[in-house]
Amino acid sequence: MICLAGVSKKFKEKIIFEGLNLEVAKGECIGIVGENGAGKSVLFKMITGLMRMDKGEILIDGELLGEKFDFSEKIGAVINYPGFFDYYSGYDNLKYLSLIQNKIKDKEIIYAMEMVGLDPQLKTKVGKYSLGMRQKLGIAQAIMEMQEILILDEPFNAIDYKSQKEIEEFLLQEKAKGRTILLTSHNQEILDRISDKLYIISEYKLELMSKEARRKYFCR
Repeated sequence: MICLAGVSKKFKEKIIFEGLNLEVAKGECIGIVGENGAGKSVLFKMITGLMRMDKGEILIDGELLGEKFDFSEKIGAVINYPGFFDYYSGYDNLKYLSLIQNKIKDKEIIYAMEMVGLDPQLKTKVGKYSLGMRQKLGIAQAIMEMQEILILDEPFNAIDYKSQKEIEEFLLQEKAKGRTILLTSHNQEILDRISDKLYIISEYKLELMSKEARRKYFCR
């Protein structure tokens, strides 16, 4: 479903990735960890088309990113701090964003908000939302159009335990339906429960998480 071949990226003289390769099968969930600044968000931005790589190729479901499309309609994503219109309610924000592709109806927006623990009827403006509520709204945006691929950058940050368990269960259900998921998190237990494979960013590449790397990363 996702294939990265020889992907390289640097900012000025700082190398982020060099000759990066990754293959993700349909219905697979991949967890990715790394130190702050290691490049997790950069990786996700390149896969979604929000950032250009310097070298290499990225294929989404067999089609070359940047050839037929710059942004794949098969991807729903939340990367970094979700950005919304502060003077709109949560529902109105999602309604506005849904009109860009105009693929879904109100019921899908309502379902997505309820799935992450937000009240679609709440009139509070997003500018008054807590960090956790904004994070939930970002996840709702990522899932509302039910794309085949979900890319979630730290989706559990600042979210209460109950909502965390609900979102975790939702992701497990969607994976079982064949949805492909990439996510980052600092929570080892969540990653272990959801992920089929766990990678760590090391030496500008992705490596499968070894027992030694696991001890060093999660037991600090």
